[in-house]
Amino acid sequence: MGRVKGVRQAVVPSGRRRARGSLSNPANRFDARVHESFDDGWEDEAEEDEAEEVEGVRIDTVILPDHSRSILVHNDSPDIPFSTSINPYRGCEHGCSYCFARPSHAYLGLSAGLDFETRILAKRDAPALLLEAWRKPSYRVQPIALGPNTDAYQPVERQLGITRALLALFAAHRHPVGLVTKSELVLRDRDLLSDLGRDGLAHVFVSLTTLDPTLARRMEPRAASPRGRLRTIRRLAEAGVPVGVLVAPMIPGLNDHELEAIVAAAAEAGATRAGTVLLRLPHDLKALFVEWLEASYPLRRDRVLGLLRDCRGGALSDARFGDRMRGQGPYADLLQRRATAAARRHGMTREPFAFDLSRFRPPDPAPRDPRQLPLFGRAR
Repeated sequence: MGRVKGVRQAVVPSGRRRARGSLSNPANRFDARVHESFDDGWEDEAEEDEAEEVEGVRIDTVILPDHSRSILVHNDSPDIPFSTSINPYRGCEHGCSYCFARPSHAYLGLSAGLDFETRILAKRDAPALLLEAWRKPSYRVQPIALGPNTDAYQPVERQLGITRALLALFAAHRHPVGLVTKSELVLRDRDLLSDLGRDGLAHVFVSLTTLDPTLARRMEPRAASPRGRLRTIRRLAEAGVPVGVLVAPMIPGLNDHELEAIVAAAAEAGATRAGTVLLRLPHDLKALFVEWLEASYPLRRDRVLGLLRDCRGGALSDARFGDRMRGQGPYADLLQRRATAAARRHGMTREPFAFDLSRFRPPDPAPRDPRQLPLFGRAR
């Protein structure tokens, strides 16, 4: 899909926004021209007061149609345990300040900042496109990750139900599916997930970044609270859904001291798997995260960025396979050893869940359009 037409990039003054993770809406990195605001000394007191009022206003979410012609996304990365995925939405209203998916909004002609969390593209045709993909003779069953890039259970899902419709197809055709979410809304679909889980066809990882509600509110303003995510793990486990915890991202000097406590709390709630990922800051996300860090935790800025550079070969980001998820160097290695020890201590494993690929039932061929003439002979 190309750039979104007819949608202007939001123009807002920099500063904290109510219930939003980004503090600004920087220009798209593909734009030839960049606009920066500055104080030229001509602004009067009335204009300053008006600017302060603008900074406190609510910025509404706009839902836009996504007319993608295919739904399955393939990757060959050795760093992640799946090669095929579906993202029902582009952009994410959770507004996590650290989200690695933010730069992907640039391909739509939008900003990785406030646009990413206020301009959400919804793939309403996703269920039909999934059936179309499964009907192809060349299709070979393999686990599909649902919502690994942007959360499949973000707030707009309550209204549109695209994820629910997709899960119903997975259940009807016994196709394996894995989910990662930080939303309690996944509990709405316990019936489908428990049905799939009993046959080794589904699992859910709940992303739990911190147990500190203040940090969570600043860092993930529209996601479920830490207590809500632990409740989600518990209720999924009680429903028979295989569930794990994804302690990610680990941000050196900010939330990494909570690693063992998060794993312990998740294990007590019923999680049987634990994974962790080091903070990633690709493309536009570097400046956005540093901006958020300076505004939210200015006294920790230098330590966080210094430790992160120690894990990234002196840079803030490293896109190389093998290093991008876990980092390198003594500090990164220590995080991995701590995660392994914490999981083992609570009877958990860091190995991925196994899937049963033998139960898949391909959908029936699509009914022929009566307006279409047959290739051979007469229509009957």
